[in-house]
Amino acid sequence: MKVAVIDLGTNTFHLLIARIEKESHEILHRERKAVKIGEKGINKGEINQQAWDRALAALNEFKTTIAQNEIDQVFATATSAIRNAKNGRALVEEIKKQTGIEIEVISGMREAELIHLGASKALNFGEEKNLIMDIGGGSIEFIIADQNQAYWLQSFEVGGQRLVEKFHRTDPIAQTEISDLYNFFDAELEPLSKACKEYKPKTLIGCSGTFDTLSDIYCEENGIERDLSLTEYPFGKEAFRAIYQELISKSREQRLLIPGMIEMRVDMIVVACVLVNYIIEKFELESIRVSGYALKEGILYNVLDRFKNNTSN
Repeated sequence: MKVAVIDLGTNTFHLLIARIEKESHEILHRERKAVKIGEKGINKGEINQQAWDRALAALNEFKTTIAQNEIDQVFATATSAIRNAKNGRALVEEIKKQTGIEIEVISGMREAELIHLGASKALNFGEEKNLIMDIGGGSIEFIIADQNQAYWLQSFEVGGQRLVEKFHRTDPIAQTEISDLYNFFDAELEPLSKACKEYKPKTLIGCSGTFDTLSDIYCEENGIERDLSLTEYPFGKEAFRAIYQELISKSREQRLLIPGMIEMRVDMIVVACVLVNYIIEKFELESIRVSGYALKEGILYNVLDRFKNNTSN
């Protein structure tokens, strides 16, 4: 059976096509589009007309790719920007009307569960507890887990696009803006602080866009050719510290010139890295790992589990 997984994120829409069998799967196609549906509207709780049009254009292109690949079933999920927008449901209905694709708008907690599932398939977490972190444009998910189980999960509606529009007004970012972000995190992430005090994670596991780009920059700087078959990307705490200092000291134009940087990340990556630095310092994390899998892979493995159960009955 061939399936398509669509992840309608706040900044990026992803399409993943896979062939699944009872005991295995093969990924046939990956694609992403910088749709930015949260741009200039996320903190107002709306999707503006330009973002609306970009979303429909992307889904119509995905529809063509899906048709060309003769897909049996499509699994599409929408996250923070759509679930919180006043006109989010209307966009979902318009997408269904134009493309036939049905979209499930998932809760933040379900998003965290699927991210955990994806990351757990990519990495061996080991016996010590880890803090898994996925920085989206609308929300940020945190999970504390070891190889055996997840102990704590929570989604916070404080994603990168929200932070950019609220705090990042000068370029390079001002030290006062970094201080304002830290104060904001102290207030908004209090439940995370309590959980980290209780469970004491030692390693940060990063998933998705920001961490992918940080690893790309690190690999470019060090002449490392990434093995695309691996599910853990090269990176570490010392590499982060060096890249973080570079990012907060440069303007947008200068950041774009960094080898490994891509335009869809160049705006959000500064505030996202301020958050990563805050997390490392606040919770005294000893190391960083980067997972090649996140939400969309979690959806795929969820589908695979259901397929196995159905075929075994």
